[in-house]
Amino acid sequence: MHYKRGIQMNLDMKRIGAYIQLRRKLTGLTQAQLGERLHVTAQSVSNWERGVLLPDTATLPDLAEILGTTVDSLLAGGDCPPRYRRRMTVERIREAMGCIQRLREILGADHPFYRTMIDALDARMNSSIELAFQREGAMDAYICEALLFCLEQGDYVDRDNVKANIANIKAAAFVLARLDAMGAK
Repeated sequence: MHYKRGIQMNLDMKRIGAYIQLRRKLTGLTQAQLGERLHVTAQSVSNWERGVLLPDTATLPDLAEILGTTVDSLLAGGDCPPRYRRRMTVERIREAMGCIQRLREILGADHPFYRTMIDALDARMNSSIELAFQREGAMDAYICEALLFCLEQGDYVDRDNVKANIANIKAAAFVLARLDAMGAK
């Protein structure tokens, strides 16, 4: 039992730790990197993730922000529904990619504006957007990667929308597994 301003709180330290670990991994940080950003040791992060200790209350807001969640969700071990910025769909990502293709047609593949945008996208993703333009299966995989990026940034991604609009079964399964791991509905 933990007490907060005279209120008794049942906190499951193991569950909180598992949620911190899940969110850290989804964010792509090591324990050392997360610790560095919070000005604590990697051992402290390890202790949180193993449910040995809880983060200091002063650390919780920064921890939640870095992990893309809320303090309430952290303390509930992931039970609180996340607050989403907006709903992101496969159709919106396809439309955005169509706009990028159109810019290539208008400006040319070697134009500095186009190259800067493509280089920035490629730096954020694990694959090349121009390769995605060349092969249909690669397009679905890229869209799924973009959806996961949006999800990590706080957007809502609907499971049914992914199932209905992604033909590449492996890519769709990967997104659905990540949605499950994050507790998304």
